[in-house]
Amino acid sequence: MTTLVLFNKPFNVLCQFTDENGRETLKDHIKLAQVYPAGRLDRDSEGLLLLTDDGHLQHKISDPNFKLPKTYLVQVEGEVSEAALNTLRKGINLNDGMTLPAYVQVIPKPTIWERDPPIRVRKKIPDCWLELTIIEGRNRQIRRMTAAVGNPTLRLIRQRIGEWELGDLLPGQSRILHL
Repeated sequence: MTTLVLFNKPFNVLCQFTDENGRETLKDHIKLAQVYPAGRLDRDSEGLLLLTDDGHLQHKISDPNFKLPKTYLVQVEGEVSEAALNTLRKGINLNDGMTLPAYVQVIPKPTIWERDPPIRVRKKIPDCWLELTIIEGRNRQIRRMTAAVGNPTLRLIRQRIGEWELGDLLPGQSRILHL
């Protein structure tokens, strides 16, 4: 039987089990033995991280060749123009090549937990929220994409990977599934 852990990775937690610098890692939250992350989230990103004890499933989730969609809530600086949205929808030429098209829409501010520490707020610069889905997983891809259209990412929360959803898990909480 395969074990799959759905984990809401808090801000500032590394997606690994050890760190020579003593920073907070998965071992501070996941007490199951023999499960490994299927993909990564940057230290400054939050949300759904999947861990499993099944190497085949881990490969299917993390390998971009399977084109598993990943959906994020993205708080960005500034108001996002229709032209910027269209650029994201068509794909953006980043320093490592053209991205595949993204599904993106502006959404109302979601009802979510407060981040600790909170994001920086600038009184004279508005922000807005996007729901953005990609099927790639390049290093810091969403942050680079939003910056390329003039709207730097302030907060990034992964909500869904393929069929698995964060749901009502709060930061640091996990749910174990047996497949």
